[in-house]
Amino acid sequence: MLPGVGVPVRRNGTGGGSGGMCCRGNGPGVTKLEYRRLNNRTVEALEFDRETLVWDRHLPGFAVRVYPSGTRTYVVQTRGPYGARRVTLGRHGEISATEARRRAWQVIARIKAGREPLPEHSTSRRAAGPRLADMAARYMDEYVAVHCKPATLRIRSAAIYRHIVPRLGKLRIGAVRRRHVTTLHHRLAATPVQANNVIITLSQIYTKAQDWGIVADGTNPCRHVELYRQRKRERFLTEAEFRRLGRVLDEAEESGGATPEAIAAIRLLILTGCRRGEILGLRWEEVDLKARELRLRDTKTGPRTVPLSPAAVQLLAGLPRSAGSRWVIPGRKPGTHMVRLGNAWRLLRKRAGLDDVRLHDLRHSFASSALALGESLPMIARLLGHRQIASTARYAHLARASVHEAAARVAESLAEDVL
Repeated sequence: MLPGVGVPVRRNGTGGGSGGMCCRGNGPGVTKLEYRRLNNRTVEALEFDRETLVWDRHLPGFAVRVYPSGTRTYVVQTRGPYGARRVTLGRHGEISATEARRRAWQVIARIKAGREPLPEHSTSRRAAGPRLADMAARYMDEYVAVHCKPATLRIRSAAIYRHIVPRLGKLRIGAVRRRHVTTLHHRLAATPVQANNVIITLSQIYTKAQDWGIVADGTNPCRHVELYRQRKRERFLTEAEFRRLGRVLDEAEESGGATPEAIAAIRLLILTGCRRGEILGLRWEEVDLKARELRLRDTKTGPRTVPLSPAAVQLLAGLPRSAGSRWVIPGRKPGTHMVRLGNAWRLLRKRAGLDDVRLHDLRHSFASSALALGESLPMIARLLGHRQIASTARYAHLARASVHEAAARVAESLAEDVL
């Protein structure tokens, strides 16, 4: 068996091996090494619940990559004078197993001879492939819309249709070079977060294009493009600012300066430390006032439980329930929830003199208040729904400041007796 080529197949008792699960190494349960003769019939019969490589029995280094979605892509992996290479040959259905095998022989011979793996006519044919705009549309429809959350969909859509497609959309996907990418990146230097999102999105488009067999592995023009450094904003409301904001919310509630739904959403953000999307998308079936909990089914980090303070319970208990609506913060149209809170927030924060405060800063302020009350970073990670404690580490300097303040208060109380 060639190093890195043979892959053991674990039988699952279904017979024939086509339902088995390929895995690298001789892990538990692997009983026998097998290779399959890759032809149209056997390739179309392959089904797996995770991305799997199945290698050909007669041509070492020739394989088909099978995805849970049913997509099957032919690849070659072999070693030449300059090390190991893996090359995508094409997608099953666009090329047959016979054509893929012919290309595999050719690519293996070229790699072992120290030449570029794809012959010139193949390279030019790839360069004459679909336009980047078409590839981006497929990426949005077949990947982002299926696998990503709404917030990610909005970010990717903005990057593609505001920047990538207007600047590079007419180019063939194989003709985009690193200079095109760096030029686009530099044009957006004034907004580094947006610039980086554009490059990350474009890179993901090429990653999926490789998976789908449209471009060869290693042809991503975004490789080695250095992203801009992004300065983390830290803005925490003081007790005086919270009081000012509370007065403004009360006045707006009395005068109708903002909708009751917007005011309720902002107050829930303050009292729970939740993300904006978690509150705006909150369903009544996720609210358990008796247990004083929100049981969120789907968040940025998966399902989580949010404990409710008595103030939050009182606020939720007093909210009206629209007939036939499942949403805690309903939208203007029946059966929908509120989507945009920005306009109301900008108006209210201006009245409170908090022009530099974002809605997300209310979440940061919840964490800083918890630290000031002596809560530990692991506890705050649980309150905020952070999957990794590293996400909470940004508040470590606040924790140290709280310790210094506590030490100062203790020393001051003792100073009268010893000094």
